[in-house]
Order: sequence, then structure tokens, then C-alpha cells
Amino acid sequence: MSNSDLTSIFLLLLLLVGLAQLLGYAFTKIHQPKVVGEILAGVVLGPALLGRLPVASGLMAAMKHQDGLLSFIYWLGLLLLMFLSGAEARQLFGREERREVGWLTVVGTGIPFVLGLVFGPRLISPSLSGPRGNVMALTIILAVAVAVTSVPVVSKIFADLKILDTRFARLVLGVAVLEDIVLWLALAVATAVAGHTAVKRGPLAIHLVSTVTFFVLGLTIVPRMVKRLSKSRFNVVAVHSPVGYVLAVLLAYCALAGALDVSMVFAAFLAGFAVVHKKRRLFADALDAIGKVSFAFFIPAYFALVGLKLNLARGFSWKMLAVFLAGSCVLKIVSVAIAGRFAGFRGLDLVNLAITTNARGGPGIVLASVAFDAGIISSQFYTTLVVAAVLTSQMAGAWLEYVLRKGWPLLRSWSCADGESLIVAGDD
Repeated sequence: MSNSDLTSIFLLLLLLVGLAQLLGYAFTKIHQPKVVGEILAGVVLGPALLGRLPVASGLMAAMKHQDGLLSFIYWLGLLLLMFLSGAEARQLFGREERREVGWLTVVGTGIPFVLGLVFGPRLISPSLSGPRGNVMALTIILAVAVAVTSVPVVSKIFADLKILDTRFARLVLGVAVLEDIVLWLALAVATAVAGHTAVKRGPLAIHLVSTVTFFVLGLTIVPRMVKRLSKSRFNVVAVHSPVGYVLAVLLAYCALAGALDVSMVFAAFLAGFAVVHKKRRLFADALDAIGKVSFAFFIPAYFALVGLKLNLARGFSWKMLAVFLAGSCVLKIVSVAIAGRFAGFRGLDLVNLAITTNARGGPGIVLASVAFDAGIISSQFYTTLVVAAVLTSQMAGAWLEYVLRKGWPLLRSWSCADGESLIVAGDD
């Protein structure tokens, strides 16, 4: 690699990560999700804005020339995001509020997902489908896109509003964790189906079985094996280089998934799920170190590259966005409200829960990225899913801030099973 190539690479990464961090910080100052600013950095540097100027032709050419490296950075950022999301999901499991979380997950997620599966084939048009998208894969993607809730973005919103330690936050995050695990499995099935556009039953059945088996074992038996290996006194790598060991687990999961033709995105999630244990959190410092580097460089670069793929000038349909956003939001909010009624919530409680769980955030963007890279969805639908994920996250953050500013409770006394008289967070 020549000196000019290295210079070009470093300049591109400086622009992508630097602008992503700058705009991410700016959005946090106006109480908006940081991910919005990071995606906007890619939009600014991409064909939608800067790419339309003649003076930026050299930058566009450099990006095209270094497409292979940028693709590697994109995938590394995505895998690290999924790895850290898996670790966070494991930490959030608890026994509190099982009844409420159960109702909100089964009904609030189940209704939009099932309706998406039932009516999806009737709603699918050629403008939604990618080169390898068949009806089955596209239907699953549509159903997941309607039902998904973001763990990373919602938890970040809660942290910014200082309500992360409230019962409301525990309920929402518990629901998000459980539903995301189920929906990631559904996405894994969709990518497996997409690999067989002609739907040949034999190879497709083998692919589906290997994908589902990998996912189920990764949630049940394999984490126990990893735990024993991690605590073994013969594991010198885990003792002397915890960060190296945790990264080795991630790489091993991804390598095994690649050998089995299973999506590495799900392997990364399961690797994060395996290295964290509920009772004794092993490798807490290692995960913290990996998280700091990832959120400083690789994950902002990933979201900036997501924005770089968004061509709002050409690959965008306002009509598609309006129809999908209105339909998915109404379906999700109404479903969560029904679930909340079964769980014992009333009035403003239902509104707070419904709007917050409607935030699609990071998982919505990952869903769009994986489906687009697998050839399941078109560039127009990809842009629609990403923009919808951003707008629903902004909606949730803005609503919760408004509720707290008004001094309204997030959950009222009659919805509290443990006898709490009132839950109000963020009293400034």
C-alpha cells in the first residue's frame, strides 16, 4: 500500500469519525439521540449533499477507491455494536416485573409481528424488494421492522434523562431485550431464506436448521461452556489479557458462523451474550475498555457509513416513508397500549410505554443494514427503514423529556404491583 493510499485512508477516516463525533455531540446537546448526528455525518459527506458539489469529486473518487477498506470498517463497527448489545442484553435480565414484561412482550410485540407476517405478502410491492429478496424473506423483514424496539438508543435516552434506575426504565428495557432476541432470530431466518431465492426445499431446510440451531445453542448451552472456560485456571489468556480473550471469543463465534454459513451479525450478538454472566459479571473491565474504543471510533464510523449509503436525492420516497411510518407507529403503539391494559396500566402510563417502545433506533438501523446487504430489500426501503428508526427514536426522546419537564409521572400509583405510590423521574 503506497503512501498516497494510506494518506487517503486516514483522511477519509478522519472526516467520517470526526464529523460523526462532532454532530453526535451537537445532537446530544439538543437532547436528541447521538446516533442521529452520526448518521447525518455520512449523509453530509455522501452523494446527497457534499457529493453533489464539483469540488468534492476527489473525495467521492477516494471513497470509491477505498470501498473495500470502508466496507471492512463498516462490518467491524456493526459486529462490535452487536457484541456490546448482546452483553448489555444479558445484564438487563432480571426477575422483577415479570408479569408486566410478559404482557408487553407477548402482546405488544406479538400483535405487530404476527400482523406483519399475515398481511405482509399483500403489502409487498416490487419497490420494496432487493435483488435476492423473495416474498418470504421480505415479509419477515417487514414484520420485524414493525415490531422492533431499540435497547441501545432507549437506554441512552434513559441515561441522558437520568431515569435509568426507575421502574419505568426496567420495564421498557426488559421488554426490549426479550423481543430483540426473538426478532434477531426471525432476521436470521430471513437472511437464510434470502440465500435461496428460488426456495429449494432441501438446501433451504438445512440452512434454516443450522441457523436456528446456532442461535438456540448460543442462547442456552454455549454460554455455560464459555463461562466454564472463562473461569478455568488453565485459561492463561483470560487471566493475563482479558480484553484479548473477550475479543478472541467474538472472533471465534464469527469464524464458526462463517464456516456454517450463518450471519456473523447474530454470532456477534451471541458472543456478547456469552461473555457476561448474571450473578458474577466476568470481564466487566474488558468489556468497558472495548466499549470505549468501539463507541469512540468503530461504531460512529459504522453509523456514518450507514448515512453514506443514504442517497436522499435519488433512493428515497416520501410516500413510502409516510405510509410505513404511519402504519408501523399506529400498529406498534396500539399493540403496546392493549398489552399495557392487560398488564394493569392506565391513562398516561400507556402513552409513555407505547411511545417509548416505538423507538426503533440502533436495531432498526441494523435490521435495514443486514437486509440491504443480504439483497432482501431495495435501496428505497433501506432508506425508509433507517429514517423511520431515527424519527421514532427522536419521537420517544422528545416525548419523555416533555413528560418530565411537565412534572408528570412516568408510571402512576395504580400500575405499581409493589405498592409504590408514585414514580416520577428527573426532578430537577
